Amino acid sequence: MSTTIAPLFTPYTLGHKQLANRLAVAPMTRISAEEDGTVGALMPSYYEAFAQGGFGLIITEGLYSDEHYSQGYYRQPGMANAMHSHSWAPVVQRIHAHDTHVIAQLMHAGALSQHNRFNPTTIAPSAVVPMGEQMTFYHGKGAYPTPRAMAVDDIDTAIKGFANAAQQAKAAGFDGVEIHGANGYLLDQFLTTYTNTRSDHYGGDIHARLHIYRDVIRAVKHAVGDAFIVGVRVSQKKVNDQTYVWPGGERDAQALFEMIGQCGAHYIHTTEPMLDQPAFEQGASLAFLAKKYSQLPVIANGGVAHAAMATAALADQHGDIIALGKAALANPCWPAIVREHGVLADFDYDMLAPTANLETANDYHRALTSH
Repeated sequence: MSTTIAPLFTPYTLGHKQLANRLAVAPMTRISAEEDGTVGALMPSYYEAFAQGGFGLIITEGLYSDEHYSQGYYRQPGMANAMHSHSWAPVVQRIHAHDTHVIAQLMHAGALSQHNRFNPTTIAPSAVVPMGEQMTFYHGKGAYPTPRAMAVDDIDTAIKGFANAAQQAKAAGFDGVEIHGANGYLLDQFLTTYTNTRSDHYGGDIHARLHIYRDVIRAVKHAVGDAFIVGVRVSQKKVNDQTYVWPGGERDAQALFEMIGQCGAHYIHTTEPMLDQPAFEQGASLAFLAKKYSQLPVIANGGVAHAAMATAALADQHGDIIALGKAALANPCWPAIVREHGVLADFDYDMLAPTANLETANDYHRALTSH
């Protein structure tokens, strides 16, 4: 192994766990669970392939956190009950067999829910119609409906859902959980100015809009204890709005990242279109600011495809761990290929067409190998 890529393969301690290297698989929704939210037939081998390929950490796709309003997509996996937890336990064991750690991402879709078998309506901080249209490759169609503004009881239920889901993930053998506070989903809807018009203590200035993050982090940590990893994913951009920037700029970043650090989280996971680009008009990247203000380990995701980009991101302090998304889909053995100085495949969006599920991906790979 050359010295240029050696930093990618140095061990790293996250919480109380030592990761084999600095390479993680980013969470990616694959809508391949059973309809009841338990693990689907293709999911165990899908996740194990990344572990076999040498990734030190895998973060699962977003798992819905309660049986009320959190589910976002048809055939999205859940972590809302013991049945969900039991279905994940064999997957976790298969990943651990390859010296890879795995974290369950816990998600509440809020106003961006496209399918929820528990409720036909959606909820959000305020009754604001989401921008854009539902994603067709996740079985969505047309405009998002107008959500119902959450009562305080709804907020309490969502917070308890995150805490319960964290307990279910711990029972399944996961090494930790990641609270999904990014990409336009429920927690991000509280943070975003145009989707949160509340006048109570969950709305107003940046500190009030962060109130729910604080409540969720504390509830989760209380539920699972200090030895279980708890991280938070953060972004400015959203699945339905790729232009949003926090209006307070670095002051908003400081408020968010300091709060996450003070609440006792073990890491922050930032995701931007390009992880090394300035978060605002000029200055530092979002990952750099997360590290600066939280003093926590940072997992950085965004635009990394090749080894040179990953090593540069580490060297320039854009993250302590680099999370790969599309590059990992195209190369489940990305770390092994890089170690051997092999040729990486380019990501092809046809893998996600017409539906971003594992059945489509299998059909795509079979078609390639048949020629």
